[in-house]
Amino acid sequence: MKEIVRTNDPVLVSAVVALLDGAGITHWVLDQNMSVLEGSLGILPRRVLVPEERIPAAQQLLRDAGLGHELRPHAR
Repeated sequence: MKEIVRTNDPVLVSAVVALLDGAGITHWVLDQNMSVLEGSLGILPRRVLVPEERIPAAQQLLRDAGLGHELRPHAR
Protein backbone atom coordinates (compact mmCIF):
# COMPACT_ATOMS: atom_id res chain seq x y z
CA MET A 1 0.00 0.00 0.00
CA LYS A 2 1.22 3.47 -0.84
CA GLU A 3 -0.18 6.87 -0.01
CA ILE A 4 -1.39 8.81 -3.03
CA VAL A 5 -3.28 11.69 -1.36
CA ARG A 6 -2.97 13.44 2.01
CA THR A 7 -5.39 16.23 2.83
CA ASN A 8 -7.37 17.95 5.58
CA ASP A 9 -10.27 18.47 3.15
CA PRO A 10 -13.03 15.90 3.82
CA VAL A 11 -14.77 16.83 0.56
CA LEU A 12 -11.61 16.04 -1.41
CA VAL A 13 -11.29 12.70 0.40
CA SER A 14 -14.90 11.91 -0.53
CA ALA A 15 -14.27 12.82 -4.17
CA VAL A 16 -11.11 10.71 -4.37
CA VAL A 17 -12.85 7.75 -2.71
CA ALA A 18 -15.80 8.05 -5.10
CA LEU A 19 -13.47 8.06 -8.11
CA LEU A 20 -11.53 5.06 -6.83
CA ASP A 21 -14.75 3.19 -6.01
CA GLY A 22 -16.12 3.91 -9.47
CA ALA A 23 -12.97 2.56 -11.09
CA GLY A 24 -12.91 -0.53 -8.90
CA ILE A 25 -9.57 0.41 -7.32
CA THR A 26 -9.12 -0.93 -3.80
CA HIS A 27 -8.19 1.79 -1.33
CA TRP A 28 -7.97 2.63 2.34
CA VAL A 29 -8.54 5.96 4.06
CA LEU A 30 -6.40 6.31 7.17
CA ASP A 31 -6.80 8.77 10.03
CA GLN A 32 -10.42 9.43 9.15
CA ASN A 33 -11.55 9.03 12.76
CA MET A 34 -8.74 11.08 14.27
CA SER A 35 -11.12 14.04 14.60
CA VAL A 36 -12.22 12.52 17.91
CA LEU A 37 -8.72 13.07 19.25
CA GLU A 38 -8.15 16.45 17.68
CA GLY A 39 -11.52 17.89 18.65
CA SER A 40 -12.96 18.05 15.09
CA LEU A 41 -10.61 20.87 14.11
CA GLY A 42 -9.43 19.20 10.90
CA ILE A 43 -5.78 19.57 11.84
CA LEU A 44 -4.73 16.00 11.13
CA PRO A 45 -4.73 15.07 7.46
CA ARG A 46 -6.49 12.03 6.08
CA ARG A 47 -4.44 9.69 3.91
CA VAL A 48 -5.68 7.69 0.92
CA LEU A 49 -3.67 4.57 0.12
CA VAL A 50 -3.89 2.16 -2.81
CA PRO A 51 -2.07 -1.11 -3.57
CA GLU A 52 1.28 -0.49 -5.27
CA GLU A 53 0.24 -2.28 -8.45
CA ARG A 54 -2.79 0.03 -8.80
CA ILE A 55 -0.89 3.30 -8.31
CA PRO A 56 -0.51 4.08 -12.04
CA ALA A 57 -4.25 3.58 -12.63
CA ALA A 58 -5.15 5.67 -9.57
CA GLN A 59 -2.76 8.44 -10.60
CA GLN A 60 -4.21 8.59 -14.10
CA LEU A 61 -7.75 8.57 -12.73
CA LEU A 62 -7.02 11.57 -10.49
CA ARG A 63 -5.21 13.42 -13.27
CA ASP A 64 -8.14 12.85 -15.64
CA ALA A 65 -10.47 14.24 -12.96
CA GLY A 66 -8.35 17.38 -12.62
CA LEU A 67 -6.95 16.34 -9.25
CA GLY A 68 -3.40 15.54 -10.31
CA HIS A 69 -2.08 18.43 -8.21
CA GLU A 70 -3.38 16.63 -5.11
CA LEU A 71 -1.15 13.58 -5.66
CA ARG A 72 1.67 13.13 -3.17
CA PRO A 73 5.04 14.10 -4.72
CA HIS A 74 6.31 10.51 -4.70
CA ALA A 75 3.06 9.40 -6.36
CA ARG A 76 3.19 11.82 -9.29
